[in-house]
Amino acid sequence: MLTLERLVLAQGDFRLAADLEVPTGARVAVMGPSGAGKSTLLAAIGGFFAPESGAIRWRGQDITAVAPGQRPVSTIFQDNNLFPHLTVAQNAALGIRPSGRLEGAERARVEDSLTRVGLAGMGARRPGNLSGGQQSRAALARMLLQARPVVLLDEPFAALGPALRAEMIALVAALCDDTGATLLMVTHDPGDAAALGGGLMLVADGTVHAPRPVAEALEHPTEALRAYLG
Repeated sequence: MLTLERLVLAQGDFRLAADLEVPTGARVAVMGPSGAGKSTLLAAIGGFFAPESGAIRWRGQDITAVAPGQRPVSTIFQDNNLFPHLTVAQNAALGIRPSGRLEGAERARVEDSLTRVGLAGMGARRPGNLSGGQQSRAALARMLLQARPVVLLDEPFAALGPALRAEMIALVAALCDDTGATLLMVTHDPGDAAALGGGLMLVADGTVHAPRPVAEALEHPTEALRAYLG
């Protein structure tokens, strides 16, 4: 269970409050107006933004002050955070150890992860030689190798066309189902939320609302969600 306990995020005039739980293994689309705090919320869970007050707990353990690399969390940002001077395999290998220096069995794990995300035979390429969709797949391969139980996606597929975006959402949902990971994905598209399945978490008017089943949320939107969807 991921618990945001009386959490307050603040910076200047910006304030965002959250007091909710996300069940283990849930897939949750995070939606809301631009500037509402969706990325800030993910940054706080990932350890990149310090809360003003409250706590972030995973399975009851307080991880609020834990460094990003030590948290049970993998984060993929919009640019997929790939290192351009490293090959695809080397980027993926960072999911096993920051030095990227692997032993024999670990190299096999890298190859297996690339195969699972559809990049078999592409490990020697560099990110600049990949399409947008392939770069997203490379980031997912690293996520698989990190094997952390919470996965945060901050619009990593926003620049992709509708068909490819749908394909990537289906892939990440399948990967998280395989590993049992809890997934939070920021998106502006209700279609993406519906394709992901699971829950919908609205961030609006300074509040992070507890997730509701996505079909129910879209069919019977709250006033705040209706205002966002127009």
